[in-house]
Amino acid sequence: MNSNETVLQRFDLDGDRLPAHVAVIMDGNGRWAKSRLLNRIKGHEQGAETVRMVVRTSREIGIPVLTLYAFSSENWQRPQTEISALMRLLKRFLRSEKADMLENNIRFNAIGDLQRLPGDVRQAVDYTMEVTRENTGLLLNLALSYGARDEITAMVRAVAEDVAAGRLRPEDISRQVVSDHLYTRGMPDPDLLIRTSGEMRVSNFLLWQIAYSEIFVTRTLWPDFSREEYLSIIREYQKRDRRFGRVTS
Repeated sequence: MNSNETVLQRFDLDGDRLPAHVAVIMDGNGRWAKSRLLNRIKGHEQGAETVRMVVRTSREIGIPVLTLYAFSSENWQRPQTEISALMRLLKRFLRSEKADMLENNIRFNAIGDLQRLPGDVRQAVDYTMEVTRENTGLLLNLALSYGARDEITAMVRAVAEDVAAGRLRPEDISRQVVSDHLYTRGMPDPDLLIRTSGEMRVSNFLLWQIAYSEIFVTRTLWPDFSREEYLSIIREYQKRDRRFGRVTS
């Protein structure tokens, strides 16, 4: 029995039914801070610790792809002081986690309208993607300046340009062609979507990709989301009958 099988056995997980891609809407940092009479930034800082836990747990049990909704396109409307603090926190996270990513074979990737990021943040994102690009273990996606409607609009524009240039015939536009023009090209769609804080919405996140995702909503605020709850959700996911519109006998 290899080390991964030992870990799965310890956590009562079925290695053959692990989700290939877990996506997480990390929500509740601000409410966590407010409930403790703290500045919202303290909530984001505590939330970063939860990110570390989820990344390490995902790597440990063998999840191939993990996508975390870190900063939406709508988040640019927040107060500038909070945006600046979030950008500093992102830079600090990338800097502090680089060694861990390299040591544990984690490949970092970012999806979204990255051109909107401040120059120094974009440089840190690009650098981390470059130094980890040969890693073959967990693929960690951070959705930054991300909005699914913007992603789909960009996809339509790119497909239209291919048609106009004669590289693609309209009748050849398929689901696969659409997927190949999204930020997540080459990745499996999320099998499991988790949202913390109890909000019952998907918030413009991976709208094409989550068509058949199993969705779990927990009332736990993101900074309080624990390793035990994460593993419990995966165990519950493994009990679900995923029919994809078919009827099972």
